[in-house]
Amino acid sequence: MKKDLRVILSGGGTGGHIYPAIAIANEIKTRFPKVDILFVGASGRMEMEKVPRAGYKIEGLWISGIQRKLTMRNLMFPFKLLSSLAKSRRIIKEFKPDVVIGTGGFASGPLLKVASSKGIPSLIQEQNSFPGITNKLLAKQVDKICAAYEEVKRFFPAEKTVITGNPVRQDLLKIDVNKEKALKHFSLDKDKKVVLVLGGSLGARRINQLVEANLEKFKKENIQLIWQTGKLYFEDYKKYNSGLVQTHLFLNEMNFAYGAADVIISRAGAGTVSELSIVGKPVLFVPSPNVAEDHQAKNALAVVKKNAAMMLKENELDEKFETEFFALMASEEKQKELGENIKKLALPNATARIVDEIEKLIE
Repeated sequence: MKKDLRVILSGGGTGGHIYPAIAIANEIKTRFPKVDILFVGASGRMEMEKVPRAGYKIEGLWISGIQRKLTMRNLMFPFKLLSSLAKSRRIIKEFKPDVVIGTGGFASGPLLKVASSKGIPSLIQEQNSFPGITNKLLAKQVDKICAAYEEVKRFFPAEKTVITGNPVRQDLLKIDVNKEKALKHFSLDKDKKVVLVLGGSLGARRINQLVEANLEKFKKENIQLIWQTGKLYFEDYKKYNSGLVQTHLFLNEMNFAYGAADVIISRAGAGTVSELSIVGKPVLFVPSPNVAEDHQAKNALAVVKKNAAMMLKENELDEKFETEFFALMASEEKQKELGENIKKLALPNATARIVDEIEKLIE
């Protein structure tokens, strides 16, 4: 193995592509302390801020996705693509990577295409149960595909697809699920059930509206809520903070939140689903309908099919939530079954397994 290893990681646009890339970079750095790592992202997107904060250097490409309707951005796409391919060639020529890794998002397309055309070992990591357009296009060209769900095998060449799982935050693997300690952290009553509501760091409007509409029912059933409203909605919902209801803009110590929860209501982003599998608590997924290719609904469905979670789409909430969710709250048996089944889907060593595959490519 080379001592002066050089690695390019590319992916971004959303946290779902950025955080796995950072987790992979951290694992590579642990194994090869002298490694030189460069990130390549899309100029103006969140990776340009998040990656340097994680301690890595990043270059930006002038690239964005294709809109579904005719817009000026679509007319600019061919120029952006040509510009990104040219810059990718320059980056690869100057940096001379030993391996290039893509975690999805438009920036990884041009870079991985150039790398694979030059015979540089390349690998993509697909987080979702239904692959994004970039990874679908790259699948034939790259050397290895690390995926989180068996379902993706019908889209990718089977001989180079390995089910590794999704990288998750390292602190989660050491999750302290000591319930008593977690309840104490939130000053909660150990004799009452706890529901944890998660909508992501910005928040999920429809989930917040749902909780608000059912507050009386939660109170009537003596259910305690740890309600993470998100940054965009905290001012609207903080007025509901009371004995049974705790509103939080953000939850910094997720291990305590997971430890205290009996049941979780959550979105179904790929990273979230992977985390919740490790947590092993019963979950009701409310997938966001505002994501490309309806990824979240497909991720949730892959878990629901294994009798490992419940799912309600946003347009089903008014009709079904009260009946189905409170039936789950009343059934210890159903909670136990869902918790045990989702735990079976957990792949806690995903990051290490992905880096094992990377090592094989550069041996």
